[in-house]
Amino acid sequence: MKKIHYFILAFLVSAPFSFGQLKAVTYKDENQILNGFTVKPVKKNAQKPGVLILPAWRGIDKLAKDTAQELANLGYYTFVADIYGEGNYPKDNAEAGKMAGFYKNDYKEYQKRIQLALDQLIQSGANPDNIVVIGYCFGGTGALESARGHLNLKGVVSFHGGLAKDATRPIEPITTKVLVCHGADDPYESAAEITTFQQEMRDTKADWQMIYYANAVHSFTNPEAGTDNSKGAAYNEKAAKRSFEHLKLFLNEVFNK
Repeated sequence: MKKIHYFILAFLVSAPFSFGQLKAVTYKDENQILNGFTVKPVKKNAQKPGVLILPAWRGIDKLAKDTAQELANLGYYTFVADIYGEGNYPKDNAEAGKMAGFYKNDYKEYQKRIQLALDQLIQSGANPDNIVVIGYCFGGTGALESARGHLNLKGVVSFHGGLAKDATRPIEPITTKVLVCHGADDPYESAAEITTFQQEMRDTKADWQMIYYANAVHSFTNPEAGTDNSKGAAYNEKAAKRSFEHLKLFLNEVFNK
């Protein structure tokens, strides 16, 4: 019996599915304290690929942390960005809307906060020339802004993110690969906004793809969003799983695995 116990213990210690540790990281934008999270991969990869995760409009949540952990378990350096900063975290959806709206309008400030988080991802060990940015909802908008801002990235992925940008902004080439995972029934993105975004992708000569998920509305990746589609934001397990598989395929492609 003791031999069996020793065998089980040895197996658990050496098991290939062991998890990296989620670690809190404090960094700054001048005097503003920012609080992110990093996870280093257990399984090392010579290319040291990194994934930056931009949370939804309420700030860092369970979905962002869980995604960081899951991607680290697949071999990626991950970092969850803090866009708002200490003392500025929204208490409810109304405050979240105002905070997110500020960064959507002041997109250069949004891009700056994203770059600061990228710097932290690189400091954790990720290859600065081998990074993808992904984001959810407001963070999905940030992922697209990362591409528009010409940050040094292999690709960006937007999950049910806002697609629109100010029409007066100049059209510039987008050189990073773009994946948009979109709920087919998302009420927060109009047909006109989708058409305009797709035309932007064509005009910027981007390498882009947009995948629609049936019966999915906004926030379809977030289990905490409930399951009532009539509210406009709801979890859809099938769409969430499919979109994560599409993310993995995208990462495999851009990192040349």
